[in-house]
Amino acid sequence: MSSSGTTSGRILVVDDQPANLRAVSALLTRQGYEVLTAGHGEQALEIASHRVPDLLLLDMMMPGMDGFELLGNLRQRPEWQRLPAIFLTAAQDRELLLRAFDAGAVDYVTKPFMPEELLARVNAHIGLKLTRDRLERVAHERQELVNLVAHDLKNPLSSVLFASDVLRNNACKPERVPRYLEMIHESAGDAIGYIRRYLELQATHNAGSPTVGSACLRDVVGWLVDRYELQLESRGMRVQVSGHNLGGRVAIDERVLRQVAENLISNAMKYAPGSTIELTMRIGSPGYLQLRVEDRGPGISPMRQRELFKPFTRLGDGEPDENSSGLGLSLARQIVTGVGGQLWYEDREGGGARFVLELPVAQEAVAEPSC
Repeated sequence: MSSSGTTSGRILVVDDQPANLRAVSALLTRQGYEVLTAGHGEQALEIASHRVPDLLLLDMMMPGMDGFELLGNLRQRPEWQRLPAIFLTAAQDRELLLRAFDAGAVDYVTKPFMPEELLARVNAHIGLKLTRDRLERVAHERQELVNLVAHDLKNPLSSVLFASDVLRNNACKPERVPRYLEMIHESAGDAIGYIRRYLELQATHNAGSPTVGSACLRDVVGWLVDRYELQLESRGMRVQVSGHNLGGRVAIDERVLRQVAENLISNAMKYAPGSTIELTMRIGSPGYLQLRVEDRGPGISPMRQRELFKPFTRLGDGEPDENSSGLGLSLARQIVTGVGGQLWYEDREGGGARFVLELPVAQEAVAEPSC
């Protein structure tokens, strides 16, 4: 029988008869499937623990662990609970067949089987399983994109809201009005830029991947100071920068680096009120530059630190902040790791929090490091 070019997938065949294993394996292999074989239940569990199949073909009656017990053991693991299982059986006893479906089987084939029938049933069920997997991946990617957009629009829109509230309430000196108007204009531009970037990523099926590019670390720090100086001032806080003489470009898109750094600044504003935020540029590991964001707030408890970079984890120990999604640090680390960098937390000597952002030096900056 020639190959029909079916959708590939991995099938685990379990039968205590070597002749049956050889026949089924040869038939499925010719159809382009990856076939794993096991002669008894214990061996099947061991194989599945290392290479999870897309479909199970189980002999119903085997010595020791029969097909029912094997399927029951497989269903105890969350990652195996939805694996489609087809029973191969010489029995046509109605009670046994009903028991098979109760155990979670999706179909059965009686032995001796016709190759066309077995292939038709295998193709149908593995096709459904692989299609479901693809749909779940698409749904997961779309949800990640929604999370990214929702989180990253928060900072520029918060700046727009802050500046517009100040202007609406006549709460600033006339000479400062242009600065607030510029903040509104730039923040709106950033928001549109994020949306454009995510649409481009979605179109290229790379949602969540950072744009390739480079950024001058010193310029980004200067932008952070300009953007957040007024907001910090309104909270009785200030920003202090050190490492002014350190020049260099890092291998990350400038807008993306600003996005990551904004998250660290906004966390410090939220959780370390009244503190001075210190931005320090320094040399990191060979071939890397660091940006340290430090404050003199309460820091982060050891229990919270263990969960710090997991999704939906909030930094504070008090009441939940309705404006916090708990995604910021998780997304920031994902972005930084994607360009070959690192993001970690340290307790600061004397109290406070320190987040260290370490990024690789951009290739074009190796010959000419200053910027």
